[in-house]
Amino acid sequence: MGMQGRADLSKGCEMEREMRHKPKEDRNSKSYSLLFSIILVFCILGAVVFSVAKKISNEMSSSAIHNLSESLELIKGTLEAILTKESEFQQLLAREVTTMENPVGFIGSYDNNRTMVKVSIILAGEKTGISSTGDEFSEEELDFSAGASVEGLPLSQSYLNELGTWAYTMKCPVMKGEEEIASLYVEYIFDSFEESLPEGFYNGKAMLYIMDTVSERLVLKPRGVGERNAGHLNLEDFYKANNIMEQDIQRKVADSMAAGKNIMFYHDIQNKESLIYMWSVNGGSIYLIGYVPIEAIQQEGRAVNQNIMIVVVVMLAAFFLCCILYYLNQRQQGQIRREREAEREIHNKQLAEALQAAQMASNSKTTFLSNMSHDIRTPMNAILGFTKLLERDADNPAKVRENTRKIAASGQHLLSLINDVLDVSKIESGKVVLTLGEFTLNDLVSSVDAIIRPMAKAKEQDFHVAVTEIKHEYFIGDETRINQILINLLSNAVKYTQRGGSIWFRIIGLEQRSSQFERIRVEVEDNGYGMSPEYLKVIFDAFTRAENSTTNKVQGTGLGMAITKNIVELMGGTIEVFSEVDKGSLFQVELELRIPERQADGQFWQDSHISRILAVDDDEDVCKGIQTLMKDTGIQVDVSLGGEEALGMIQKALDAGQDYQMVLLDWKMPGMDGIETAKKLRAQAGNFVPILFLTAYNGEEVQEEALHIGNADVLAKPFFASAFKEKIREMQLERAKEQPIEGAGDVSLKGVNLLVAEDNEINAEILTELLGIEEVTCEIMENGQLALERFMHAAEGEFDAILMDVQMPTMNGYEATRAIRALEREDAKSIPIIAMTANAFAEDVKEALDAGMNVHLSKPIDMDLLRRTLNQYIQRKE
Repeated sequence: MGMQGRADLSKGCEMEREMRHKPKEDRNSKSYSLLFSIILVFCILGAVVFSVAKKISNEMSSSAIHNLSESLELIKGTLEAILTKESEFQQLLAREVTTMENPVGFIGSYDNNRTMVKVSIILAGEKTGISSTGDEFSEEELDFSAGASVEGLPLSQSYLNELGTWAYTMKCPVMKGEEEIASLYVEYIFDSFEESLPEGFYNGKAMLYIMDTVSERLVLKPRGVGERNAGHLNLEDFYKANNIMEQDIQRKVADSMAAGKNIMFYHDIQNKESLIYMWSVNGGSIYLIGYVPIEAIQQEGRAVNQNIMIVVVVMLAAFFLCCILYYLNQRQQGQIRREREAEREIHNKQLAEALQAAQMASNSKTTFLSNMSHDIRTPMNAILGFTKLLERDADNPAKVRENTRKIAASGQHLLSLINDVLDVSKIESGKVVLTLGEFTLNDLVSSVDAIIRPMAKAKEQDFHVAVTEIKHEYFIGDETRINQILINLLSNAVKYTQRGGSIWFRIIGLEQRSSQFERIRVEVEDNGYGMSPEYLKVIFDAFTRAENSTTNKVQGTGLGMAITKNIVELMGGTIEVFSEVDKGSLFQVELELRIPERQADGQFWQDSHISRILAVDDDEDVCKGIQTLMKDTGIQVDVSLGGEEALGMIQKALDAGQDYQMVLLDWKMPGMDGIETAKKLRAQAGNFVPILFLTAYNGEEVQEEALHIGNADVLAKPFFASAFKEKIREMQLERAKEQPIEGAGDVSLKGVNLLVAEDNEINAEILTELLGIEEVTCEIMENGQLALERFMHAAEGEFDAILMDVQMPTMNGYEATRAIRALEREDAKSIPIIAMTANAFAEDVKEALDAGMNVHLSKPIDMDLLRRTLNQYIQRKE
């Protein structure tokens, strides 16, 4: 190779080395530039931080004063809250005193607590009274002249009580109606404030006293609040001890205290510049006084500056640490990218699951619509089919009755499906309204039993009802909705239990949380098909039904459990379900029902000459339940767990001349049953004592036996005092039937003339036919406007009542009713107006009554109910 070739080769190698080193030099240059820029930024930041720190130090002093004011306001609010609570408790105690037959004795035996040292009472018209300590008490011992008060209750000046501690007294009138029957005095001690005051105040460097404004006495130096090296007695002593002798300062303080205002001022205390504060509490009746050294206030500012410096140092350290970690971080980028890819896959999976859930929800709605289409078409096809048969067999009365009955049954089933859909729609829109009213547990259980027992009997199932540990039977609640809950649960139990199975319906009284509410648990149990764990998770979701070869044969919307759960929760209750496949299910509903303020009907029992009864049942819980439910009647209830024992008790009562006026006798008992016991009772005591057989079985068989016993009847279990009372009335009426009453008989609607507002021609035609059967004449108007005009031109008394539809063109039923009630004619206010509408919810009933209607009847019209309603509201013409 020549010289020129070697030179070219060397030049090429050098250029290659320069190309390799140049990017590295460029990177180093950029790194230095970046490092210099960051250091410059941190220097500028440090200068700004130091200037801001100096400014913050100055502002912290004023901020600390503001914080001190807020702390004093907080302590003030705490003390005023304590005084308010004490006044509210004293007023509550005064109301309790009004309920006592012996108020003085009640106060004399009252137990004091840590804050209430002494409770005293002076009856109206007397100068002295008595204290809870047993001592005589007089208001002359107290000074209320300052006019201080808490929530309207006079507050006395502070004083040293018999225990040697500072105290004050509040006075409360005891009112019974509009009359003041006494005055209640309660003595409280200032030491009770300590538990509610803060443990530390400016790290214990501040001082705080509580001062009585009128006497200027320092009544409390709270523990844990500031130093305790000074024990000042009053404001003057506080001035002297802290060398606050300037007259203008003392005058300014006196003027502020007289006006009940707060005041702060600076002064040297023990060679330290301090901030003295005097803070008004309860309108100036007491004051918080004390001081805090300025250095304690500024200490917070210094602490802030130190913290700022610490933050700057930490930031610098963090910067250098970040530089070290930057290189390590680059090595981890690959792993982070892989983790991000994994997260992206998880996110995609979650999106796919969400899409699947949305598709399942859509499929559930589609399935629901499919089921509803089938469930609605089934009764609709039956109605249309039997209507055709009815037209064909019109001349055959037997076929007409049979087809009509089937049409009615299919119509009721269709109506129940529609009601379910409407119910769940209102629940989901939040428009369900509870209609509260008083009802009895007896009526509720009886109505449910009347519906469910025939259903269970048709499937040869055993239906057991038990009510235990219930203390009351009258409650306030929405009886219709509770009935709906029970029927939903029990009808499902019957549907999903095999033929020959068993259903248990229990109502159990639980421990009360309040004397105004009774807490009950409803249990519905069966030994039927049961449910899978998967279905238990969605049983309370709308549009869901268990899917198996057995349950698929049961018709329904899949809304019953969703409606039940929503109604239970609307009432503030809970519902739980436990189930195993092929073993059965258990539903538990817990509710709290308000107990109405009722008085026992002692006059009824007195008029019935019943003061002592004997309950005989082998179940001890049944006997205890009878005693519990009868305890407010004033009747003595003796119990026996067997026939032999009962006969002995009856004989003993006869020998003592204290006969039982009634014997409650269980029909089924081991050993000597109820029938045998009753026969021996008749042989022993004659036919005089009435006997009521208690039974949870078919009452017809027991009724036949009772007829042979004589002076006996049947009372269905579970026992209720109201049902017992009604049964006694029935027995009294049976005896009274021997004296027939003249003029008794059914009331006829013959001759009644009605004005009817109905825009639907078919409904109008049906109503005309039904009323025609009752020999009632009616005149149909197509809307509210025509009904109003017809009534205006009618003679007074021409129409006996108005049947008013609600939803009509031109003028609806509410508007027409208001217009009729506003007419200036004598019968406009008195004529009965009865709403007939498909709007059947609670708010619709309220709106009808608010418009001036007398009563609300929902469609489809129940003719028996309409007949009773017309009889009730129409004044008959003789």
